[in-house]
Amino acid sequence: MRQIVLDTETTGIGPKEGHRIIEIGCVEMVGRKFTGNNYHVYLNPEREVDEEAAAVHGFTWEMLKDKPTFAQVADEFINYVRGGELLIHNAPFDIGFLDAELAWLNAALGEERYGRMEDYCSVFDTLAFARRRHPGQRNSLDALCKRYEVDNTGRTLHGALLDSEILADVYLNMTGGQTALLLGEESDDLADPGEQGTSQLRRLDAQRPRLKVIRPSADEEAAHQAKLQSLQAGGQCLWLEQS
Repeated sequence: MRQIVLDTETTGIGPKEGHRIIEIGCVEMVGRKFTGNNYHVYLNPEREVDEEAAAVHGFTWEMLKDKPTFAQVADEFINYVRGGELLIHNAPFDIGFLDAELAWLNAALGEERYGRMEDYCSVFDTLAFARRRHPGQRNSLDALCKRYEVDNTGRTLHGALLDSEILADVYLNMTGGQTALLLGEESDDLADPGEQGTSQLRRLDAQRPRLKVIRPSADEEAAHQAKLQSLQAGGQCLWLEQS
């Protein structure tokens, strides 16, 4: 599965007030591993940035006037996310802005060239998932970092790419899977015996005896399936999807 952790920064609180996107940051995972094929762009919003928003992310219009507009990057962005699953914390906010940008672009072109984000990819709201998993608790990204011991000490200001990287770690912890920061199959090439460092790969003898595989009994298989059913959060269980 190709998953894309996405975050945006904007000029203000909502597109209905004419606010625009100033930054898009995406981190790609395939099979729950980071690929390094990330997407990051700053945008010229063609309008002033609200003081309250600037206090959050640190950007003003003067700093962004030389950046491309959304219209100039729309095709490459859509091609990047096409067919993936977007993981977004508070997805209605970011998707609302992206859909608005596409609608404004259609209006400027005088044709319905672009659809909505749901036409290109699926969306998983990590905030909604966290609220189901931890009802009655704070589920902001900072709160989840503390709960899952994810380092966010570099997050003095909000930034789309940094927040996407942090959210990716949080998501992997929340869903109980691989959290190593290895890219693709990089782990196969780490630390040959002659290299410095203490971590080394041990190559197993190809002629070693095959390990005996013990299959579960019918009762054990039934107990396993019952346990997986009990682990479902919001109707989803990744292990059940793989079985």
